[in-house]
Amino acid sequence: MTDTIFDLVQGDGPLVISMPHCGTELSPGLADRLTDEALTLRDTDWHIPRLYGFATGLGATLLSARYSRYVVDLNRSSTGESLYPGQATTGLCPETLFDGTPLYRDGQAPDAAEVAQRVEGYWRPYHDALAAELARVKARHGFALLYDAHSIRSQVPRLFDGRLPDLNLGTARGISADPRLAARVVAAMESAAAAEGMTCVTNGRFVGGHITRAYGQPAENVHAIQMELAQDRYMDEEAPPFAYRPDRAEKLQRVLRALLDAFASWRPAQG
Repeated sequence: MTDTIFDLVQGDGPLVISMPHCGTELSPGLADRLTDEALTLRDTDWHIPRLYGFATGLGATLLSARYSRYVVDLNRSSTGESLYPGQATTGLCPETLFDGTPLYRDGQAPDAAEVAQRVEGYWRPYHDALAAELARVKARHGFALLYDAHSIRSQVPRLFDGRLPDLNLGTARGISADPRLAARVVAAMESAAAAEGMTCVTNGRFVGGHITRAYGQPAENVHAIQMELAQDRYMDEEAPPFAYRPDRAEKLQRVLRALLDAFASWRPAQG
């Protein structure tokens, strides 16, 4: 089953791009338990593998989930602690949509035993693969660069006020990547975003989830950042079929390419 949990394209550079929320498959029988609204998979990070397809040209390794975050959220701790205590969020096996409406039909939410099964069947294989890829590129280059790729509707009142900036970079408030590397990436993002008329922020509402925080260990030569994108910059975000918009995506890809060029070409100081 493991080889169907995710898609993996191995590159020869130090950059690993994780895409944990792009999956749209559901575990057996789950569709019958979800509300009609949940079945639209509205909270998916739609089209992220397509948007970042250019990154193979940078030698990047691409790891993308096949299963929906409604099965299990790969960017949460396997023990379910909140990423943002005191703020609205969704859990390891979410029971609500981002807007707070029920994900499951009455009485159909998973119990603790089912949550544990999902962790073992879906969460752990993805994280085993991610850890293995980071170890592989670190063994080759002496360091590893992890970019955790996300997107979200530009307006979700339950989660944040107003419209989200177009690009939301997170470094776990400065601890998941070397500060010199973070400054280099932020500078590239800000310059490219300004040239395209886009907005950006660093360590704003989204500072990085479990993947950024758990794997970003600069002292161990693994540097991680998270990117949360406003979906209306590359797709139709309001209603199914949530279509990809190449006319919008092209501009955003120019910003992302500049940012990833700066990230992937960085090298640690010697000595």
